[in-house]
Amino acid sequence: MLKLAKYLKPYMGLLLIAIAFLFVQAIADLSLPDYMSNIVNTGIQQGGVENAVPEAIRQKEMNKLSLFMDEEEQNEVFKRYQLVDSKSSDYELYLKQYPVLSQESIYVLDEVDQAEIDLLNPIMGKAFLTVSGIERMKSEAKDGMMDFNGQKIPADTDLFAILSTLPAEQRLEVKEQINEKFTVLDDQMIIQAAAAPVKAEYEALGMDTEKIQNKYIINTGIIMLLISLISAVAIVIVGFLSSKTAAGLSRNLRRDIFQKVENFSKTEIDQFSTASLITRTTNDITQIQMLIVMMIRMVIYAPILGVGGVIKAIDKSPSMSWIIAVAVIALLVLIAAVFVVALPKFKLIQKLVDRLNLVTRENLSGMMVIRAFNTQKFEEKRFDQANQDLTKINLFVSRVMVVMFPTMMLIMNGVVLLIVWVGAHQIETSSMQVGDMMAFMQYAMQIIFAFLMMSFMFIMIPRASVSAQRIAEVLEIEEDIKDPKQPKDFIKELKGVIEFRNVSFKYTGAEENMLKNISFTALPGQTTAFIGSTGSGKTTLVNLIPRFYDVTEGQVLVDGVDVRETTQFALREKIGYVPQKSSLFSGTIESNLKYANEEATDKDLQQAAEIAQAMDFIVEKPEHFAREISQGGTNVSGGQKQRLSIARAIVKKPDIYIFDDSFSALDYKTDIALRRALKNHTEKSTVLIVAQRISTIMNADQIIVLDEGKVVCKGTHKELLEKCQTYQEIAYSQLSKEELA
Repeated sequence: MLKLAKYLKPYMGLLLIAIAFLFVQAIADLSLPDYMSNIVNTGIQQGGVENAVPEAIRQKEMNKLSLFMDEEEQNEVFKRYQLVDSKSSDYELYLKQYPVLSQESIYVLDEVDQAEIDLLNPIMGKAFLTVSGIERMKSEAKDGMMDFNGQKIPADTDLFAILSTLPAEQRLEVKEQINEKFTVLDDQMIIQAAAAPVKAEYEALGMDTEKIQNKYIINTGIIMLLISLISAVAIVIVGFLSSKTAAGLSRNLRRDIFQKVENFSKTEIDQFSTASLITRTTNDITQIQMLIVMMIRMVIYAPILGVGGVIKAIDKSPSMSWIIAVAVIALLVLIAAVFVVALPKFKLIQKLVDRLNLVTRENLSGMMVIRAFNTQKFEEKRFDQANQDLTKINLFVSRVMVVMFPTMMLIMNGVVLLIVWVGAHQIETSSMQVGDMMAFMQYAMQIIFAFLMMSFMFIMIPRASVSAQRIAEVLEIEEDIKDPKQPKDFIKELKGVIEFRNVSFKYTGAEENMLKNISFTALPGQTTAFIGSTGSGKTTLVNLIPRFYDVTEGQVLVDGVDVRETTQFALREKIGYVPQKSSLFSGTIESNLKYANEEATDKDLQQAAEIAQAMDFIVEKPEHFAREISQGGTNVSGGQKQRLSIARAIVKKPDIYIFDDSFSALDYKTDIALRRALKNHTEKSTVLIVAQRISTIMNADQIIVLDEGKVVCKGTHKELLEKCQTYQEIAYSQLSKEELA
């Protein structure tokens, strides 16, 4: 994977923007449980009362509360409240908000910030709880007596009046005794406990407490909707950016692989099968593209969500953090087990895809041969075997996934059950709020979901890494044939002169040379032919001229320059090549002929077709040169395909023609007519012909006879018939003495 990391460089800007939006999405998703907790804790349980510091309070109630504050706390409270009565300038304003003001004076809270609220919360909260506790004792009195501070006193006794007459020291003692009850409560629990008396105070002031509750829940709900909208927008943007990045990277990979393969010599092409190169360019790159999309959307997002969830969960309840640890350990063990079991199988999948493509491609391209020999059943079994092998591996991986996801759900449900069990006990002891337990549960789910996403990526990454390795193999292969840094120009006075100087050639990995010490010169205006038994090296020899292979020893010179010392483009511009296996491209006859020269005129195309004896079947159809050619030229015969390939080379008007057994599919009459027309057209060019038939090369100016990679004879047809035994054996096996004369 790291070998392809450089392809992400052009998209680093998009990647960084995507990561920024992932943080936005994660923050939004992590904040939702907090707001849900607030709705439960504050909106429902506390009736919308957020603090133990009321926005207004009756004067007599404030007097009760102040009994249970020390001097410093009283100062902190009274300096933030102002007394409002009928003489106050803003009396009418406050009267609308607090109707009880018409009957008694009230204290109204000044504009304070959250820090000041946090300071007053424990002071006012404990005071409210103390006052409400004393009042509850009165309501719960039995037989007209109540228990206060260990003493039985009449229920109708005004305790607050009695407490107000006590010295400050005694009141503080009572306060400390009462405060011992609150030591187990944190500030948030004190606020929640004090919410009921604060709400009762609001009702006493004449405020609509139901409206306060509804307003809080609705406002919090609107905030949650806005946060969800922000999260949705972030998801869409991240999806767009990740898709754009992945698609661009895949496009660049396909382009580079195609360009790389285009520059392959036959040595590199022989290392990869056609089916494998197709798989690498399509299926393997698709795997990388899918991984990039999922990696940006999941691999980067999952750790943010997981870490954020852990921090938030611990903040909500440190005492239950061990549950998160247990869940994470269980998930890691599961993922590690899946990774160890599944990884070896992923390495096989792409090889099996190659195998399946290879079998399919061979069946499609060799369909006529298969039918001719009635081997359909054999090919069906061969395809079925390749298909079954791939299916078995995919089924194994699918079964692993089938086991993994339910196991994760089991862990998730077990964690939920454990949180409810432990949380219920903490709620019972007033050390946790219901909303906090629900939020903790949500954070636990988010953490497990993050691991679920990462586990899914662990399934994709091994397969994608195999694909990346296969792609890197193509991109990193060292090309045998390269252009020189300082190429030489051809000698202008020479046009088509070819010279082999003591040339030897050995295929990569071979033990001995295929061609051995070959020397000859081919001149413009002459035809040089090569003949020999199958495997004697004829095609290999002519492939050295356009530099499809590089010589092992010696030199191949074209127009006085070693072919290794000039550019491949310049060299091949001088050559019109007709391969042993004719190849046409999907399109029209015109587009195939113009493949050699885009600027060729209609006259040039017609002339080339006439020379190649192709006009007879071209004019058979009304489309003429606009006639469609299917991929590989499957809708024309072998002879027609050869003639169109020859016409294509003629359209180029090169200095050198190479015909590699290019007349084998032609009948004798067409062969003679084509060679006669070709000789008149190529009288200033160098013509090289590889042939199996003596009749094709009898009129060549120079015939080179090859046997086991060596030149055994060289001369004209007449000279070779007289002195070359190898040539005689080939000639007399094909024609009679009269035909050879």
